[in-house]
Amino acid sequence: MAATTSRSRSGRKPKGEGHFRREEILTAAERIFVDHGYEGATIRKIADAVGLSSTALYMHFPDKAAILHEICKEAFQALTRAQAVIMEADLPPEQRLRRLIESYIAFGFDNPNAYRLIYLTRPQEAEGAQSAAQEVGIGLFRAFETVVREVDAAGRLTIPPRTAAQVIWAGGHGVVSLLITKPYFDWVEREQLVKATLDAVFDGLIRA
Repeated sequence: MAATTSRSRSGRKPKGEGHFRREEILTAAERIFVDHGYEGATIRKIADAVGLSSTALYMHFPDKAAILHEICKEAFQALTRAQAVIMEADLPPEQRLRRLIESYIAFGFDNPNAYRLIYLTRPQEAEGAQSAAQEVGIGLFRAFETVVREVDAAGRLTIPPRTAAQVIWAGGHGVVSLLITKPYFDWVEREQLVKATLDAVFDGLIRA
């Protein structure tokens, strides 16, 4: 998901203008969902941001839940592609595991708006985010779990694999969500914090 850029309304655009109109809508909607919340984001606001009438926007998406679903699905698919490269790497499972959680973390910092919508939106408030998580997101975690089980099969885990997978996943996401939502806190340098957190988690869960 490309980083969101601010846009100003420049009047209605002729019907059919712009090969990337659908992506324009998604980019604008991503920002509006973050700025106004799911309930505060309206089709009219999204349409105005890209210079469309509400009627014209409905030609691309039936409702705002469908827009949010597409934003989250695209983000999950980007994560899936990055994860697939790591999964295929010829590395010991504990190294692949470390790289997988690092890719989750990097995605969150590189795409804070998409990350907020995927992981920090309550399902009951945003049906589109929940449906995307169920459709694509769960596969990400299941693939992550398979690598944890490889580490366990080698006799390296100190706790059951299902618990270990959730501890590592929660630790990584915890760092991202705190830094994104609490930027005013006096954090140490980001890379230092991420490394120290993952070192502590991996040292505690994986035997040398």
